[in-house]
Amino acid sequence: MTFDTSRTPGSALQSYGAQPDAPLLSHARRAGVSVNAQPSSRLKPRVLLLSLAIAASLAACKKDDAAPAADTAAKAAAPALTLDESKLPPFNQFKAADLDTTKNACADFAGFVNGKWLAANAIPGDRTSWGAFEMLDERSTSVQRQLAEQAAAMSGAKGVEKIVGDIWATGMDEAKINAQGIAPLKSRLDAIDALTDGASVAEHLRKSFAKGEQAVFGFGPSADFKDSSMNIAYVAQAGLGLPDKAYYFDADKKEKLAAYEQHIAKVLELSGVAAADAAKQAKDVVAFETRLAKASKSSEELARDVSLYYNPVSVADADKKTPNFPWSKFFESQGIAAPKMFSMAIPEFHVEFDKMLADTPVEHWKSYLRFHTVDGASPFLGDAFADENFNFYRKTMRGQKEQQPRWKRVLDTIEGQTGEALGQMYVQVAFPPESKARMEELVKNLSAALKGRLENLAWMSPETKQKAMDKWATFTPKIGYPDKWRDWTGLDTSRGSYIENVLAANEFNYKWNLGKIGKPVDKTEWGMSPQTVNAYYNPQLNEIVFPAAILQPPFFDAKADDALNYGGIGAVIGHEMIHGYDDQGSRFGPTGNFENWWTDADMKGFMGLTGKLIAQFDAYEAAPGKKVNGKLTLGENIADLGGLAVAYDAFQRASEGKPDAKVEGLPREQRFFLNWGTVWRRNFTPDELAVRLTTDSHAPANFRAVGAPSNHPAFAEAFACKAGDPMVRDGDKRIAIW
Repeated sequence: MTFDTSRTPGSALQSYGAQPDAPLLSHARRAGVSVNAQPSSRLKPRVLLLSLAIAASLAACKKDDAAPAADTAAKAAAPALTLDESKLPPFNQFKAADLDTTKNACADFAGFVNGKWLAANAIPGDRTSWGAFEMLDERSTSVQRQLAEQAAAMSGAKGVEKIVGDIWATGMDEAKINAQGIAPLKSRLDAIDALTDGASVAEHLRKSFAKGEQAVFGFGPSADFKDSSMNIAYVAQAGLGLPDKAYYFDADKKEKLAAYEQHIAKVLELSGVAAADAAKQAKDVVAFETRLAKASKSSEELARDVSLYYNPVSVADADKKTPNFPWSKFFESQGIAAPKMFSMAIPEFHVEFDKMLADTPVEHWKSYLRFHTVDGASPFLGDAFADENFNFYRKTMRGQKEQQPRWKRVLDTIEGQTGEALGQMYVQVAFPPESKARMEELVKNLSAALKGRLENLAWMSPETKQKAMDKWATFTPKIGYPDKWRDWTGLDTSRGSYIENVLAANEFNYKWNLGKIGKPVDKTEWGMSPQTVNAYYNPQLNEIVFPAAILQPPFFDAKADDALNYGGIGAVIGHEMIHGYDDQGSRFGPTGNFENWWTDADMKGFMGLTGKLIAQFDAYEAAPGKKVNGKLTLGENIADLGGLAVAYDAFQRASEGKPDAKVEGLPREQRFFLNWGTVWRRNFTPDELAVRLTTDSHAPANFRAVGAPSNHPAFAEAFACKAGDPMVRDGDKRIAIW
């Protein structure tokens, strides 16, 4: 069983931060990447459903205070929320005292900016990485805790306060959760035990999906590639318990695969299977998933070819491809009228799945489904289940030393299931109006700078340049929080059972998402909650989105000088805008449709430039014998390169005619780049780094700190670097794309 924790499943997002492990449709929501670089301890990777691995972005939104009537009434009845800022952890801000002056900025910029701080700040036991993103996430989480506690204490709470309060209160009742044991899953496990053949398995899958409990493949709505104004249904590969298909085949990952088999056996034992039988069934499950993995695409393939997600088929043709799993029957079981067409992403995967319904012993199917049902629910069950989930997915796979405290895990659940409900509460206490106003000004300035760069591109023909300008003119920015809040009417929660609340929210979200299929895209929706420390670009809406939680130091400070803000959030804004022109975002036109707006010659030139960027990052060694994958990370590297250049241009325009009032003795041009480096202040455990190198479309932070600036002549000028210095890429080595 996997939980559909997505708020906007299938949305084509590309985010600024780094990839977490996540369940089924969470990848659809976050596009494989989350600003909260700390993977959620409650979840495990299952699939990249519609995570189009591309980036895109914003256009101006006006505040619409209209909220659903139910939420408005609840607000009037609810006590005012408060925030005690004295209880919040500190920001991670740039300070001159943090600089390691024993290092040369022109030789080791990342070490110069961050080495001293990283050496003094070890990764906490309940984390697998630690730095600027994580510190902001801790601060956001601390705000959320205060709000959840207040919601739970409200007498007669309604609306979002009731939902948040109920999940918090039941999630924190450890004794009751332990006493329930596995009983909440009994009916589901009994249904699996009763399966007799492939046909009964297919029927079981249909019934499970109807409750939002997805297995084997992913299903959800997203905008039509050819008509971005309308939502269609997408199905995509899923079903794997490990982060990428490589974990089932690569020699250097054999130990992780063996540990996964042991984990499967342990979970089956906890579910009531005898030890000897559990060990045998675990081997069957690994063999089952290995077969699925052979038919799956890798993280790199999915990240670098967005067209893989779009394979329109009629229901009749789809039925012919998978006769053992007719899609006509599936749509009917989900309460959806059979569409004229839907996208069967990775069709070879679905063909293999269909074959497995016919030729895989039903006992193997039962082992696979039993394991994933219990494993997917483990974070919401008693300590024995939650601890085993942690021991494999966090400790063994990613090197996390300690289980996160229960309060953090419960907030993870609230975020995953009802994040926007909590977000309504968050922005009341943690997002001042002046931050939004200042951000709107910065976005306007960055947009003007991008226009200037597009107009002056030397390598692009006037014909293609005009198309690029047409796309620029339709960028839509969203800042802080949605103009229109989601309506949670119909989600019934209680103080009875934690997992029952989770299951109720899961089914509610799934049905809400299904309701989008065949209907116009709602452009007011957000793909991240306001309390998420990240930003993203959606190419099908051509929008850039900045949740409230990232609009804090080191990214943004309304009281800071322009140098820090343009080197921080300015570069984030530029990054998200450039995602509209990266190797995948550039395949979408001004209206968000998937189309080719390039001349052949311009595309050839673009590919030549991006090839040089791939080679640059391929040369970086992240750990002994482990290189960065320049192809996997290409889209993010293009966005960093162009985003930093756009931000610098905007910064220069904002500074024109003003004296350089040095701060802490540092000139403003240096402070611009120093804050860029501070943003990428982050340590990883070795295991976390290994997972990211295989699955994350973002390069490790230290290489993001140096990759773009080393191509920027202004960096060399600011720090008086000379030709031949490691941070100076000149001549044919210097890369400038946008």
